[in-house]
Amino acid sequence: MALTRVRRKEILTLALPIIGGMVSQNVLNLVDTAMVGQLGKEALAGVGVAGFAFFVTIAFITGLSAGVQAMVARRHGEGEHHRKAVPLNGGLLLALGLGAIFGTILFLTAPAAFQQLNDDPAVAHIGGEYLRIRSIAVIAVGMNYAFRGYWNGVSQTAVYFRTIVVMHVVNITLNWLLIFGNLGMPEMGANGAALGTALSTWVGTVLYFAQGSVMIRSNGFLAGIPDRETMTTMLRLAVPAGLQQFFFAAGMLVLFWIIGQLGTEATAASTVIVNILLTAVLPGIAFGLASGALVGQALGRGDPEGAKIWGWDVAKFAAICIGIVSLPPIIFPDIALYPFLWKEPETLAIARWPLRIVMMGMFIDTYGSVLMNSLLGAGDARPVMAIAVTMQWCLFLPAAYLLGPVFQRSLLFIWMGQSVYRTIQTGLFAWLWQRGRWAEIKV
Repeated sequence: MALTRVRRKEILTLALPIIGGMVSQNVLNLVDTAMVGQLGKEALAGVGVAGFAFFVTIAFITGLSAGVQAMVARRHGEGEHHRKAVPLNGGLLLALGLGAIFGTILFLTAPAAFQQLNDDPAVAHIGGEYLRIRSIAVIAVGMNYAFRGYWNGVSQTAVYFRTIVVMHVVNITLNWLLIFGNLGMPEMGANGAALGTALSTWVGTVLYFAQGSVMIRSNGFLAGIPDRETMTTMLRLAVPAGLQQFFFAAGMLVLFWIIGQLGTEATAASTVIVNILLTAVLPGIAFGLASGALVGQALGRGDPEGAKIWGWDVAKFAAICIGIVSLPPIIFPDIALYPFLWKEPETLAIARWPLRIVMMGMFIDTYGSVLMNSLLGAGDARPVMAIAVTMQWCLFLPAAYLLGPVFQRSLLFIWMGQSVYRTIQTGLFAWLWQRGRWAEIKV
């Protein structure tokens, strides 16, 4: 089936609010990075590594979003509207329990653990304190991901967009006040960025609960504790997705440790590259989430062939869109890098070509990201986890270590290796999708 105007409209109607929310997240990340960058390269490196360390902590919990979305989309496609919020209740319950455990561990261990991640005492001190403050919002992060899975699954992505925009406005405002001590607030530096982000996350959680109480009470929202079958299915879907996210985040943390062996400038440069990279990759993930919802709803209606076509159509459409967005940083990398590194010309020079290489690979990477999320939307989380973890940990990270600390090659070679591994991974996801065994999975 050709990608008609009607199908493009349906994709964009579902994807654009998610893209808007994720682009706003990128804008927030970039603003945070620009603000913290004014505190010096040690603060930039510390906050960058701490951000990935926090992602490692909450990564398993973020898998709840995939579990909630897959189950909700099926119930939506089946017409079971009176109970389609029940999986959300299960996700919130798991977020509360797991978030309390992980958040407490992070709060108690962050400063000491961070000293093992970076040899620079200044970087380690800044990153450890930043991470400790962020730990107060682990529960809120898990709940927000569960809510995102629900709204995506029922194709009401505008609710997610509105909420995330409010969170970001609050976050930017608090960061401006707390990092620099504006309007009589305490000047907290990098700690102010951590506190602003944590508080804004809780604002989003409160807003999600308020909207849920008004909009989805009739769908079973907070109607009671989910039954055993719901919780078992939720765990079956969420655990592989959560483990995949955990190993991905841990792998990025290991990557930053490897890059740290090349010096603080290389770490600072990579922090900026990753933040710019997310500006391009997260809209691709948003298309993937939209595809996952369309796939799940089609399977709920008993239309596996339609689900398969949706996966291919969204992947092609998203790859073209993100490929176009990636062109400016390829042609004019300094325009993208200068707002963050204008005080660090040597770091800017190191970052220039790695950024170009990463952006050149975005077309293929987006294709793979959409197919990966399509597989998750169909409930096929285990092979996705196996491929993603194997490719990153058995191929890319060993290659990065050899190219960096062992052979003392430049930062450029490490990021070239990242593009190669993501290309191979895309091919494997395409093979899984074409094989079609995901259509037989019961959710």
